[in-house]
Amino acid sequence: MPSSVAATGSQDSHIRPGGPALRRGLLVPALLLLAWMAASHNGLLHSSLLVPPERVLILPFGDEAGQQIWAALAASVARMLVGFAIGAIAGIGFGLALGMSLTAQRAFAPSFNALRQITLFAWIPLLTAWFGNGDSAKIVYIALSAFFPLAFNTYEGIRNIPLAYVEVARVLRFVPRQRVTRLLLPGALPSICIGVQVALITAWIGTVGAEYAMGAGRGLGAFLLAGREQFRMDVVLLGVFILALVGYVINVGFRRILKPFLLWQGEAK
Repeated sequence: MPSSVAATGSQDSHIRPGGPALRRGLLVPALLLLAWMAASHNGLLHSSLLVPPERVLILPFGDEAGQQIWAALAASVARMLVGFAIGAIAGIGFGLALGMSLTAQRAFAPSFNALRQITLFAWIPLLTAWFGNGDSAKIVYIALSAFFPLAFNTYEGIRNIPLAYVEVARVLRFVPRQRVTRLLLPGALPSICIGVQVALITAWIGTVGAEYAMGAGRGLGAFLLAGREQFRMDVVLLGVFILALVGYVINVGFRRILKPFLLWQGEAK
């Protein structure tokens, strides 16, 4: 088999969210679920922290506290989409500015790289001081979660555009708008797509983290916080399960969309 075909096949096996890799990945969760069921039903562990898994699964349908998960999930997804959109637009725009202008790169790249090293949770005290505990602070936090990976990947994508393409654009005398639409965005698209994938996950984690840390309002993070304060471990476990499930759906769904661009990038290399 030619090396290029083998490389593409190998990359495709990593991208495809199904098949043997998926079955192997489900082995550990299945074993943990069986161990959880055995421990909760056979008296191996006596703790209020351990509830039977079937109790968690029926909670959204037969318990008043559990039924609130649907409204909480809808609020979190809506909040994430708004924050992600703001962060994505700002991140791509900032990355384009850094990639297009040497002056902007020299002025802002050092500060950007320094701010990128700060853990996102360190922004929460500042955001709550500036915006309070309402939706504004949460949305700004989510936007920051999406901004950094997209700005970085856009900038790196532009930097990695082959010099020959840049020379062709100069020969054709592209105006700035044509440089953006015909050279920079298409050339950086694979890197931007990877940035979008990372930003979606960080925005989702940031959404629940902001709701949990800031407390006020409705959302999945507030749902987890309420379960902890009421010492309802079934509620907490349900929230954790939904959090993981939504993150998995986001990741797998976008990887399916992303697959052609990843293959394109692999062939270009």
